[in-house]
Amino acid sequence: MAPTSRAILDINQHHVGTESHLHFYQKGETIPLMSQGIWQICQGLVRLSNLYPLGEEGLLGWAGPSMCFGSCFSYLHTYRATALSDVCLMCYTMIEIEASPKLTQELLPQLVRRFKQTEALLAIAGQRRVEDRLHQLLLLLKQEFGQCMGDGTRLNIRLTHQDIAAAIGTTRVTVTRLLGKLKQQGWVIIDKDRHLILKNENFANSLDLFGFDRNSNYRT
Repeated sequence: MAPTSRAILDINQHHVGTESHLHFYQKGETIPLMSQGIWQICQGLVRLSNLYPLGEEGLLGWAGPSMCFGSCFSYLHTYRATALSDVCLMCYTMIEIEASPKLTQELLPQLVRRFKQTEALLAIAGQRRVEDRLHQLLLLLKQEFGQCMGDGTRLNIRLTHQDIAAAIGTTRVTVTRLLGKLKQQGWVIIDKDRHLILKNENFANSLDLFGFDRNSNYRT
């Protein structure tokens, strides 16, 4: 079990029936949402989205290990959570959270992290040039899901070109063209598992909309 997962379970070791709180979903499955409860991710990655009347899906963000999500944080009636990988989740009712100050203290920073990510995606969507939107999205993903390795940062989140296109409001063809250009320029590399590796030297000298600390330790 990953260290993040163990840390989550250790915090809740005094809860009766902790094992009954664990739920597992396979890649591609829709995760049911509780009206009076939240999910916390132990392992894996989840895409959060909204379904529109014509069947289109709009991206709201991503949640990785330790992060929380739930329909109780949204006005949207068509809020949806989909497993982007096999996931292990811990569920909590609002009654359990309110009864445990320790649990509340542990969950709050992860909720703040989700809200920050949402605002960052809104800021990215407001930029006019699609090249700038892609660039800033890669910086956000680097901060949220980056693993430092040598002179590059590997994105532990694996997204299709269509996923990226939905995130920045453009077409899959445009994303494919722009990523191809970044590869030719040496800004990004694609490893054998189809994960993007961002070259730190190039991105460190580029415009950063969010002012991320370039010397910070990226999440693994």
